[in-house]
Amino acid sequence: MKYQIVIAGIGGQGAVFLVKVLSIASAITNQKCLGTENHGMSQRGGSVSCYVKIGDFYAPAIDEGQADLLIALEGNEALRNIQYLSKERGVIVMNAPKNFPKVDFETHSIDAFKKAKAKEFPIDALNVYMLGVTLALDAHFPFTCKEIEEAITMMNAKVAEKNIAVLHQGINDTKAKK
Repeated sequence: MKYQIVIAGIGGQGAVFLVKVLSIASAITNQKCLGTENHGMSQRGGSVSCYVKIGDFYAPAIDEGQADLLIALEGNEALRNIQYLSKERGVIVMNAPKNFPKVDFETHSIDAFKKAKAKEFPIDALNVYMLGVTLALDAHFPFTCKEIEEAITMMNAKVAEKNIAVLHQGINDTKAKK
C-alpha cells in the first residue's frame, strides 16, 4: 500500500500531533511511514503543513499532485495546500463553514470551529475531531478506528480517554450528517 496525506493547519491546532498519531498507527500495523512538518511561523499562528507517507517511500516530502488526502484543520489552509492533491484520487476533509468555495476535488467539510465554540468538544481536541471525521468519510484511509485509538493511547495515555471520546464524536457527527 502507498498512501500520502497532507495535514494543514495553523500553529497550535495539533497538526504535528496528528503526524505522530499516524506514525504510531503505521508502526502498529507494520507499515513503513515517513512524516515531516513545515512549521513556518507556526508559533505565531502561522501556517503549518505536514506530510505523512505510508508505504514504501524513501523521501518524506510530497510532490504537487501526489497526495491522496488533505486534512485541513482550517479552511484557508486547505486552499493553501490544495496543489498537493492528486487530480485522480485526491480527497479533502476540512474544517470550514458551508459557504466554502467549490474546488475540483471530492470535498467534505464540517464546521468544527462552530461545534467547539458551542462547547460540543474542547477546542484543543479539534485535530482529533477532524481525524474522526476523516475516519467516517475516507473509505481509503489506511487505518481503522481501533488502530487510531491504540495510537492515541500510546501517544499520551493521560489524555487518551478524552481524545478517543472526541474521535468518536467526530465519527458520529459525520455519520449523522450523511
